[in-house]
Order: sequence, then C-alpha cells, then structure tokens
Amino acid sequence: MTLPLFLAAAVETQSAKPGLSETFGLDVKYVVIQAISFLIVLAVLYKFGIKPTIAAMDERAVKIGAGLKYAEEMQAKLAAAQQESAALVKKSQVEATRIIEDARKSAKDFTDKQTQEASARATDILTKAQQAIELEHKKMLADARSEIARLVVTTTERVLAKKLTDADRASYNDAASRELTSV
Repeated sequence: MTLPLFLAAAVETQSAKPGLSETFGLDVKYVVIQAISFLIVLAVLYKFGIKPTIAAMDERAVKIGAGLKYAEEMQAKLAAAQQESAALVKKSQVEATRIIEDARKSAKDFTDKQTQEASARATDILTKAQQAIELEHKKMLADARSEIARLVVTTTERVLAKKLTDADRASYNDAASRELTSV
C-alpha cells in the first residue's frame, strides 16, 4: 500500500521540479527492487534464522525450567535423606549403647561365674588337701606305731636278753599296736 503512494510521489516530484531522486541520483525502480529484495531476505531470515532461534530458545527455557524443577526435587530428596540418615545414626547410637551395656552385663556375669567356680575349685582343693593331710597323718601314725612296736620288741628282747622267734615278735608287735591304737 505504501509502495503505490511512494511511486506516485516519485512520479509527481519528477515532473514538477528536480526532486529528491534527481538531487541524490535515486532511481525509483532500483529502490523498489531493493525494497522487494530486502523483504525477501527478511522473510528468508525470519523463516530459517529467527524462527528456529526463537524455537531453540523456547526449548532451552523449557529444559532450564525442568532442570530447576528437578533440582528442587533433588534438594527435597536430599533433605529427606539427611533426616533419614540422622535418624539412622541416632538409632545406631542407641543400639550401640544397648549392645555395650549387654556386653558389660555379660562380662560381669561371666566374671562372677568364673569367681564362683574358682572359689568352688579352691574349696574343693582345700577339702582334698585336708583329706590328704588326714590320710598322711593316719599313715604317719600307723608307721610310727609300727616303728614304736618294733622298737618296743627290740628293747624287750634286749632287756630280756633273749632272742625272740618270729612268732613271738609278731605277737608282741600286734599287742603293742593294739595298745598304741587305743591311745
């Protein structure tokens, strides 16, 4: 619409006085051709340059928005994971404290049991030692009695100055042993 007006104005200015086109050396047909060329270049640039660039920018804006949304979701998940981790650590600490207390109690019970067993063994050893001492004492007394009886017989034999037979010796030994046992 502006093109016919522009052409009409150009024709009028040429006939009346030297116009703009003659002053500057402009030829109307070249200006029109250049305007049409510019419009064609503008249309091609818009279709193949500006429109894909705008579409790519819109696509990037969508991706950036999705990335921001994903980052917010991940931040929420991270906060939840940190809370869960803190809860697990607290639970683990409580469990560790319980295990330590159980171990201490078990160790105390084991120590008490071992002490009781050692005490029982010591008492048993003392009892056996007492029995062994008594047995040894009885054996020593028996040995002493037989030795004393032998000495009595030997002394009697010397006092009597006669040689005793084995039968006499055995009877004196038995008699002396009976007397010493009764004592």
